[in-house]
Amino acid sequence: MLDSYLPTFCLTLLYLIIIWLGPKYMKNRPAFSLQKLLIGYNLAVMLLSLYMLIELILSTWEGRYNLQCQNLNSSGNADIRVAKVLWWYYFSKAIEFMDTIFFVLRKKNNQISFLHVYHHATMFNIWWCVLNWIPCGQSFFGPTLNSFIHVLMYCYYGLSAIPSMHKYLWWKKYLTQAQLIQFVLTITHTLSAAVYPCGFPLGCLIFQSSYMTTLVILFVNFYLKAYKKRSPRQDSKEISAASADLKNGYYNGYIYAANGVLQKKEQ
Repeated sequence: MLDSYLPTFCLTLLYLIIIWLGPKYMKNRPAFSLQKLLIGYNLAVMLLSLYMLIELILSTWEGRYNLQCQNLNSSGNADIRVAKVLWWYYFSKAIEFMDTIFFVLRKKNNQISFLHVYHHATMFNIWWCVLNWIPCGQSFFGPTLNSFIHVLMYCYYGLSAIPSMHKYLWWKKYLTQAQLIQFVLTITHTLSAAVYPCGFPLGCLIFQSSYMTTLVILFVNFYLKAYKKRSPRQDSKEISAASADLKNGYYNGYIYAANGVLQKKEQ
């Protein structure tokens, strides 16, 4: 898959076509449940993320990687070991296209946001470039953090597919905060190599910092919209509307939290 850009391009194009045409195809069809498939999928991606996290820690420790700045050719076999695990990181971004496809099949179209599609489509293509030109050295840091976050994230997604576990999933807000911290730390780490260079390509550092900045902006926007403080009047109106829907035999996707305030159901 690294010999040519064509497979990466074609898979990305297929992904975009599916999420464009998929909702149209599913519009007048019943949503799929996919509960068992979702549990298995999320468990598999969580275990892959755990493997990558452990392997990146061990290989960079073996190569005595410099946390501030690490070039591409000073750690011998450890650099090759890092490059091998980063190939799996690149490939995992293709596997994660299934996140969106499951949304389409379950008719959760509200979750297919610009942030979601932008992040999934760009990461797969960016990491094709990384694996071809800068497959080790300073490139290790972001995937190490991201693999840790994905262990938590896919654990959350897997548990959310089990109705009896929903009451224990109060920590989604903190997971989003951890993702934001991850991006900020990656930007800081990247810029440190620009301020105190060690031979890692400067253009790549600038691009990565710029891309991560776009993710910070988009995630902050999502966080503010999803978790901003709600007024009592808003809650009162939504409780009344939800009660009316329930009396009429409808369920609009809201649930009552333990504190008695109506909250949007976590998908």
